[in-house]
Amino acid sequence: MPHLTRSPQLPETDPASDRVSETDRATEEAEGRTPDEGSAEPAASAPAKDRGAGGAVRGWHDRHPAVARVLARTATVLSAALVLFALLLPDQLSGLTPGQFARIPVEGIAGAALLLVLPPKARRVAAVFAGVTLGLLTVLNFLDMGFYSVLARPFDPVLDWGLFGDAESFLRDSAGEAGAIGAVIGVLVLVVALLVLMTLAVVRLSRVISRHSAAATGTTLLLGTSWVAVTALGMQIAGVPVSSRNVAELVGSRVDQVRADLKDERAFAEAAAGDAFHDTPPDRLLTGLRGKDVIFTFIESYGRSAVEDPKIAPGVDAVLADGTRRLRKAGFSTRSAWLTSPTAGGGSWLAHSTLMSGLWINNQQRYRTVTSSDRLSLTGAFRRTGAWRTVGIMPGVTRSWPEGTFYGLDHVYDSRNLGYRGPKFSWSTMPDQYSLSAFERLQHGKPGGKPLMSEIILTSSHNPWAPLPKMIGWNEVGDGSVYNAIQKAGKNPTEVWRDPAQVPVEYGHAIQYSLRSLISYVEKYGNKNTVLVFLGDHQPVPAVTGEHASRDVPVAIVAHDPAVLKRISDWGWQTGLKPGPKAPVWRMDAFRTRFLTSYGPHPGSAASTPAR
Repeated sequence: MPHLTRSPQLPETDPASDRVSETDRATEEAEGRTPDEGSAEPAASAPAKDRGAGGAVRGWHDRHPAVARVLARTATVLSAALVLFALLLPDQLSGLTPGQFARIPVEGIAGAALLLVLPPKARRVAAVFAGVTLGLLTVLNFLDMGFYSVLARPFDPVLDWGLFGDAESFLRDSAGEAGAIGAVIGVLVLVVALLVLMTLAVVRLSRVISRHSAAATGTTLLLGTSWVAVTALGMQIAGVPVSSRNVAELVGSRVDQVRADLKDERAFAEAAAGDAFHDTPPDRLLTGLRGKDVIFTFIESYGRSAVEDPKIAPGVDAVLADGTRRLRKAGFSTRSAWLTSPTAGGGSWLAHSTLMSGLWINNQQRYRTVTSSDRLSLTGAFRRTGAWRTVGIMPGVTRSWPEGTFYGLDHVYDSRNLGYRGPKFSWSTMPDQYSLSAFERLQHGKPGGKPLMSEIILTSSHNPWAPLPKMIGWNEVGDGSVYNAIQKAGKNPTEVWRDPAQVPVEYGHAIQYSLRSLISYVEKYGNKNTVLVFLGDHQPVPAVTGEHASRDVPVAIVAHDPAVLKRISDWGWQTGLKPGPKAPVWRMDAFRTRFLTSYGPHPGSAASTPAR
């Protein structure tokens, strides 16, 4: 009898278990997953209630199909919204309007078209690259918003990295160590989260596009045609063009900026090398000021808006008018005009170095170049003569300051050695009246010795303008401990900045205080040999000035000796501490040459240019 063999018996199965349910398929399509991308629990560990027919393990999506569908579609919609937000995000806060986000981004259309034609592996790589890139560009847009809000210009990806250290120092000085650390950690977490979420969003959308390629192709063609049409017709919504190429413009502008920075480095090095006063002998420099005590004073954020903006000017102008009268009564004459600063909102050191070097210092690269060079600074010219003691009063300096060598100062008093024992006023380490009182005590009021040339930085008008000090009797200043009660009674900066209308008001009060301090000092301690040059370093932040303010700052010269002002009679400056709207406007870098020329021989003359 022939030997019969039996085929192995296969387990019985439910035919339905071999098919993808309509619910599962809908979920997978909404998520952009292929069927084999679902997750399953190990069969051995899955509880019985989670097993389907034949013992197959049911995934989370099988057990909660309706919830899974909603979550998947919500995630897809949020991914699309995040990508669209990044593609249409403006670079200034004023651009955050509904119309800005009702536009058609050409980069999104091009990106969808590329994902449609790429093979699966290349598509995944492209999606990750696009997500990371879009995340970085979004971070760059946020940086631009911050820089426009504070410095009235975009972020420079080549030169501005060093400013983050200054921003951290500002936070530490204003909000304390814990506040600064918390803010830095928060920013880093947000940046990482943005990069991760943007990448996940683009990857998800790429899967959806792949699974629904027919619908995606039609939508892409429709949007592409619409973009061309609205661009050709110049269609707008609330003044904003419907067609958008934000990302392309952002990338293009940054490429141009990098090229310009590299080119500027070479051009500036050549410009800095040429100096008509480099070889002027000491005995031919500043001959018109010999025997005078010359004080150069910068008032923080003292800009043209302070004396012309209707919200601010009445109080400031009253102080300037009263100061002109009081100084005239004390025997002083005054002249004033405008200088155009290389910076706005911040970056005071750029203005200081521009005035003193006679070069246009509008970025960190130029600042580093000039302060490490042997360029003759205006203050350094006084030191070269040997006829003056040169001193700096720098209450805003809280750590080592190697750039001080460039300014030619024999001695620098900073926040650590001015003897102050009072409280900080937000960022400002001490009130301006105290800084001037310390200057009188440490240097100006000491009898005998050479005349004094000093550079003084007044910081009480530094952002955030709360709390503010107030004028007290000069004999009350002491070691500054008297300011404890004044500081406690001042306004909270958070409360001030919470109300946009209060910001320019408090800024105006800060400028008034700084001006009163300086005018009162000259009135009380000035003498027949006093010459004061004072000016603003830059305009305040756009929250005060608006977005289209000039970069002009007031400048004034105060002198007791009529011969001092006679030397500048050809400058055309106006009488008084307040320059009028028709007063001359010079670029700040022009001041050094004009000053050295008017108070000494013309550069390049036979008497002033010996052989090297």
